[in-house]
Parts: sequence; structure tokens; C-alpha cells
Amino acid sequence: MANGARDKEGPEHRPADEAALSARLRRLGNRLGSVRPGRPAEPPSGAGPTADPSAIARGFRLSTELVAGVIVGAMFGWLLDRWLGISPWGLIVFLLLGFAAGVVNVMRAAGVAPGPGRTGNGVNKD
Repeated sequence: MANGARDKEGPEHRPADEAALSARLRRLGNRLGSVRPGRPAEPPSGAGPTADPSAIARGFRLSTELVAGVIVGAMFGWLLDRWLGISPWGLIVFLLLGFAAGVVNVMRAAGVAPGPGRTGNGVNKD
């Protein structure tokens, strides 16, 4: 609808309207920049939202910790099944143990749970 109303005015009115809107936007950006001095008045052109590389690396590490625990547990269970001939039980038990170990590793890496050799307050048990 707005495009139809804009087309009725004709192409000669568009540049003036757009220039006025750009000027108003620039003034508003400058006023906001003076109110919030820590932020730039206008974002750099072509800059879109970016992700923090350290956050991506941390997420990759946490997901790798979980997947590695599950895979290692499954491998131990499968090997135990092949060695002892207790077909599904070793795989089931060690898969669950691997999942639990992966969750504990993720919690330690995220800083939620204390690491090995540390108490809950971050002091070594020496």
C-alpha cells in the first residue's frame, strides 16, 4: 500500500523525501550518540551482526567434551561386549557412563562444577 501511494507522487518527489529522511536519521543518530557517548553515532556501513569468536570456540569445546565422552563410553562398552560376549549390556552401561562423564566434563569446562583436585570454593586440596 505504501508503495502505491509513493508511486502516485511521481519519481521527482522521491529523492527529496529520501534525502529528508536520511537527514533526520543522521540527526537522530547524532543525538543518540551524545546521550550514549560509549556507542558510535552511526554503525559502520556494511557491518552486520557478528558473533564473538571466543564464544563460538567455547561452544565448540563444550559440545566436543560431551560427544567425546559418549563416543569413548560406547567404544569401551562395545569392546567389553566383544571380549566377554555379553552383547548389549556392556554397550548400554558404558554408553550411559560415557554420557555422565561427558556431562561432568562440560560442567567442569563451563565452570559450573569444580575440577578434579579442587574444592567447591576454588582452593586446591593439597
